[in-house]
Amino acid sequence: MATSSHRRSVRKRRTLVVSAAVAAAGVGAGVFVLNANAGAADLYHQTLAAKDGWASYGSGTTGGAKADAAHTFTVSTRAQLVKALGSASDKTPRIIKIKGTVDANTNDAGKKLTCADYASGTGYSLASYLKAYDPATYGRKKLPSGTQEKARAAAQAKQAKNIVFKVPANTTIVGVPGTKAGITGGSLQIQNVDNVVVRNLTLSATEDCFPQWDPTDGSSGNWNSQYDSVTLRGATHVWADHNTFTDAPHFDGSNPKYYGREYQIHDGALDITKGSDLVTVSRNVFTCHDKTMLIGASDTDSVGKLRVSIHHNVWKGIVQRAPLARLGQVHIYNNFYDITALNGYTPQYSINARAKAQVVAENNYWKAPAGTKLSKLVSSDGTASVKNTGNLVNGTSTDLVALYNAAASKDLRTAVNWVPALTAGLESTAKNLPTALTSTTGAGVLK
Repeated sequence: MATSSHRRSVRKRRTLVVSAAVAAAGVGAGVFVLNANAGAADLYHQTLAAKDGWASYGSGTTGGAKADAAHTFTVSTRAQLVKALGSASDKTPRIIKIKGTVDANTNDAGKKLTCADYASGTGYSLASYLKAYDPATYGRKKLPSGTQEKARAAAQAKQAKNIVFKVPANTTIVGVPGTKAGITGGSLQIQNVDNVVVRNLTLSATEDCFPQWDPTDGSSGNWNSQYDSVTLRGATHVWADHNTFTDAPHFDGSNPKYYGREYQIHDGALDITKGSDLVTVSRNVFTCHDKTMLIGASDTDSVGKLRVSIHHNVWKGIVQRAPLARLGQVHIYNNFYDITALNGYTPQYSINARAKAQVVAENNYWKAPAGTKLSKLVSSDGTASVKNTGNLVNGTSTDLVALYNAAASKDLRTAVNWVPALTAGLESTAKNLPTALTSTTGAGVLK
């Protein structure tokens, strides 16, 4: 793999240092990039290249590239980010540069907020909740209801009001290079809007203070939380690029257990649901997380949508959903999966295709410890299709679907109903991915 591939070689860009021009554009001195497809652009105005995955389809994805000076913001605090985002219904192009780390769990004055602050005034306490819904007395046949469940929901709503950031259409959110840019404890919600770019951010510690107990979830019940680091619901033309997603510093291994089940405070890292469509997820690092990427919220989410391209990402210390895909046409290529256990996160599977999903997985690389059951790298409900070619496990060509089918009761089909055409940057071999992607993915790489 050529070392320049992370610079999006398909664009055939030339890089020029033009300090005066950049300063005149109001973004400060730095590297000014000349894009063969889109003309002169800097990091904050860069748009998705032609044919770079599903988000390039149709009108393409440009985010806030057309923003004027009045809608170009540099933010470092939660209050500043909220103000820069403005109304979720305002379609005016905007560019939001995040400088440093924005702590979502702070008030407008910058004071740190805790779970106790959100619970204050609602009547909720974990001890009371645990007593009220103990399966030994409450049973396992219905969801919690009554005083403490209402209090829990009220406390959760208080937290959501503070940490959920609603992103308008035609927006670019990008981390300022060299500032360790990111959002901690927050959730970017991209809902029923078109044309959004999210780049160069570390998205960490997205935590729900008030998980709900569901005794009917599975055979033993489960604690379910809210808030993905980035959530797409009914969103179209979204490009997520060069971000790092992580639970750090609070890993799941330190979660307590109640009713014999893990008190799970993390939900998804990047979930794409509720009829979202035309999404490209490129050159991100997903690490130390359980339920990582969900495509389609249910088996009836939507038909004819959920078209997603996932390429040149690193998945390391991921338990499951890398991704879990339903219904849509999903292209997974040139990704690197390191399925070694990390910080207590032990992988169960990588790709799950279900509910008639049509997945093409090609030229990906898996690094697997000795003794790994390779039949578990993919998973299915027996209704989906995965066409897999050119995939390597520890450098050896491996038919993942054949291994799965040899061990499974329901075969995973290999014939899909589409042929990927938006494949700019697709590399014909996966052999160099472990080395090349280590230094070219995630937050902090873009300059």
